[in-house]
Amino acid sequence: MAKDAIKMAGKVIHAHNASEFDVLLENNLTIRGHVSGKMKLHHIKIIPGDKVDVEISPYDLSKGRIVYRHK
Repeated sequence: MAKDAIKMAGKVIHAHNASEFDVLLENNLTIRGHVSGKMKLHHIKIIPGDKVDVEISPYDLSKGRIVYRHK
C-alpha cells in the first residue's frame, strides 16, 4: 500500500472488463478502479453490486486500485 494513498469504501456499479470497474464511493463520486495484483493472483472475482475498499492516489482522484472485496 502506498503511504499517501487515500483509502475509501465504495460499491461497484459497472464492469468494463475483468479488471476495470466503475466504483461509486461513499461520498457519491464515481471513479474508475482496477483490481490490485494480490486480488488477481488469488483469482478474486468482482461483480456489480459488491462492496469494495479502494486506494486512490492524491495526484489523480479519478482512478483507484481495488484492494479488498467485502463478503
